[in-house]
Amino acid sequence: MLIKFFMTLKEERLPVSFTELFTLLECLKKNIIFGNVDDFYNLSRLCLIKDEKNFDKFDRAFAKYFENVEILDELSSHEIPNEWLRKQLESMLTDEEKAKIEALGGLDKLLEEFKKRMEEQKKRHQGGNKWVGTGGTSPFGAYGYNPEGIRIGQQEGRSGRAVKVWDRRNYRDLDDSVELGTRNLKLALRRLRKFARTGTAEELDLDDTISSTAKNAGLLDIKMIPERHNAVKVLLFFDVGGSMDPHVKTCEELFSAARSEFKHLKYYYFHNFLYESVWTKSHRRHAETTPIFEVINKYSKDYKVIFVGDATMAPYEITHTGGSIEHYNEEAGAVWMKRMSESFDNMVWINPTPKDYWEHSYSIEIVKELLEDKMFPLTVKGLEGAMGSLLK
Repeated sequence: MLIKFFMTLKEERLPVSFTELFTLLECLKKNIIFGNVDDFYNLSRLCLIKDEKNFDKFDRAFAKYFENVEILDELSSHEIPNEWLRKQLESMLTDEEKAKIEALGGLDKLLEEFKKRMEEQKKRHQGGNKWVGTGGTSPFGAYGYNPEGIRIGQQEGRSGRAVKVWDRRNYRDLDDSVELGTRNLKLALRRLRKFARTGTAEELDLDDTISSTAKNAGLLDIKMIPERHNAVKVLLFFDVGGSMDPHVKTCEELFSAARSEFKHLKYYYFHNFLYESVWTKSHRRHAETTPIFEVINKYSKDYKVIFVGDATMAPYEITHTGGSIEHYNEEAGAVWMKRMSESFDNMVWINPTPKDYWEHSYSIEIVKELLEDKMFPLTVKGLEGAMGSLLK
């Protein structure tokens, strides 16, 4: 039992012995853990690895051996959202039917027609092609289809065709205690490391203790040193709500990994793009915000800045004043991003959208340009590239 696992550790040149393997087997016989890969990871590392410098090698060996188990575990953790079962009326149009629907002709024309509809409309409409309603082909409303419209009150984006979103959003904070579906995220983040021993002396210095005891005629002389930790400082900004809803699980895994890997981590939330303020509690985002100027003045230039978002929005949300979909921003988002790049030496943008789709979004091209092409996909390889970029 576990012989192949043991040999995999040996192949990674880990100093594991049969005595330690027997200790692990004894723990399993006593049912200390059962049926959970993450629990087995923690228990096996505790029993087999005695020096923290070998943790990375152990993680690689563990991921290599349990790769197929991890895939099954991730698949089983995905639940079908209740919203999929709750929809009652949503037009199912063929490609030919969609092609016949004409756009009104730009944002100005849409706003003009929207004003007229609001003056004339007296009741709820459903399945139509003109009024503000649901499930039809009208440019105004929710859960329908139009090649160019104003989306109002919809749970989340569907076709990505809205010219303007008219909505008040409710977001939730990311859960940093979520169990990781894969340890590969943590492995990738560990490229961004700079170890140091600072703070209170809380860890036994075994070598110095032995040496000092010997010099002290055999009388025990205990020596303590500060705990060794990752000294890299990180500022993490998450895009929440709207088109980011499908990526919540992956972002929570990334957030959880970052919280466990970086001792000096500060995080904030934003929506779509960076403007004059951010927040840390989504349910208080209107009452308790943090000005970007405060972030710039509070944290030193050596903080590594990471933005996480799909960068998918109307280009005017980045380039123009008043572009925000929730408030009137007096300065364009691009201005605020430029201030951030001038204040911090290292910044990257991590995009959960597959890289193959990036070339189809003009807003993504704008964001890449603002960050000097330092945008990376939210994959293991992409994270490794992002961490490598931050170390330069």
